[in-house]
Amino acid sequence: MLRHRMENSRHGRDRSAPSHATGNRSARDASGSTPPASQVPQPPPSPPKSRALLAVLGDVARYCGLMGALAWVTLRGTAASGYDWQWHRLWRHLFTAGGDGGFRAGPLLDGLGVTLQVVAASLALALLAGLLAALLRQSGSRVGRALAVIYVETVRNTPLLIQLFVVYFVLAPVLGLGRFAAGVLALSLFEGAYIAEILRAGILSVPTGQWEASRSLGMDVPGTYMEVVLPQAARTALPPLTGQLVSLVKDSSLVSTIALHDLAMQAQAVAADTFLVFEVWFLVAGMYLALTLSLSALAQLLERRLRYEF
Repeated sequence: MLRHRMENSRHGRDRSAPSHATGNRSARDASGSTPPASQVPQPPPSPPKSRALLAVLGDVARYCGLMGALAWVTLRGTAASGYDWQWHRLWRHLFTAGGDGGFRAGPLLDGLGVTLQVVAASLALALLAGLLAALLRQSGSRVGRALAVIYVETVRNTPLLIQLFVVYFVLAPVLGLGRFAAGVLALSLFEGAYIAEILRAGILSVPTGQWEASRSLGMDVPGTYMEVVLPQAARTALPPLTGQLVSLVKDSSLVSTIALHDLAMQAQAVAADTFLVFEVWFLVAGMYLALTLSLSALAQLLERRLRYEF
């Protein structure tokens, strides 16, 4: 009897006390009006352009301060050791003035040109090798997945210098490759293994709803990759790809070990000829820094454009 009365009391209380959410929704539906704009949650305001510009200038100032501090420490160290700076003897190895009033590239600029050629060719082949390995990792073929895993794990877990020697002394004579082609091949295989994992992470970041929508539209797998998946994956993978491109520029200095006349090898020759060790390597470090910073700036512009388009 007592249990029956408690259940009746509870049911009556539930029927007589409607929720606040239902009452508010009924009142809004009955009046046919929306809540005032002051009650609608607004997105956080974007920072003004002046504040963003000040932040960028602050970062540049801190970077310049750090570089200035490193330069001061270096100068103090060389001054304490009694080193005599002779920058005036170095510029003729960078460029020389011709008799007709023009400029002729010196050995350092010639080496920079070879480095740019190596980086451009290696980047193109590395992107191709990385994309192929990433697609094989995502394929339904066990053999393809096994080959991709063996390639990626083997290359990523062995030193680049050893791979360069293997390609130059073992594969190059069999394939009939020269020094330039052997260096490009070794760099491409090495960087392609890292790019494969970056691209695979970008592909996995695409929501499954995009795949389902493409399948519902009757698109095949290659069309889905080319028109839907890879454009979205490229936007996600662009920042780490930029870091890998910077690593490629720095790793390209190792091709000097196979007598390829890039910037690093030309710097070694100039330093051995003039005994200007500090001047030569500081100048070469600045050239590498300018190259990597320029590539990073271009990648940031491309990233902003992709973010705007998507």
